[in-house]
Amino acid sequence: MSTDLADKRCKPCEGGVEPLLPEQVADLMQGLHGDWKLSEDGLEISRRFAFPAYSRTIAFANAVAWIAIVEHHHPVLTVSYGDCIVSYTTHAIGGLSDNDFICAAKIDRLAADA
Repeated sequence: MSTDLADKRCKPCEGGVEPLLPEQVADLMQGLHGDWKLSEDGLEISRRFAFPAYSRTIAFANAVAWIAIVEHHHPVLTVSYGDCIVSYTTHAIGGLSDNDFICAAKIDRLAADA
């Protein structure tokens, strides 16, 4: 995980900028935990987090939601009994932005501290 990414703050993005180029995405992926996956179309990153009990899964999902609120950048969360899948893309630009990687790094830090 890149400490630099996790220490950054998201910038408002309401369109008008280009999504990251594939080379930029590849570089930023290096700063995340190896379990983050890039979608085949290159427009989304996601990671599955596993937990031994539903209560732990929900606690994690709530902590991710808090990061989303603070950063004003919201993932798709898919929650089931023992896992939570976190997916990021920047809908306003139709692809990935720095914000997606900043939030992913913050979640990596959260998971490492848990």
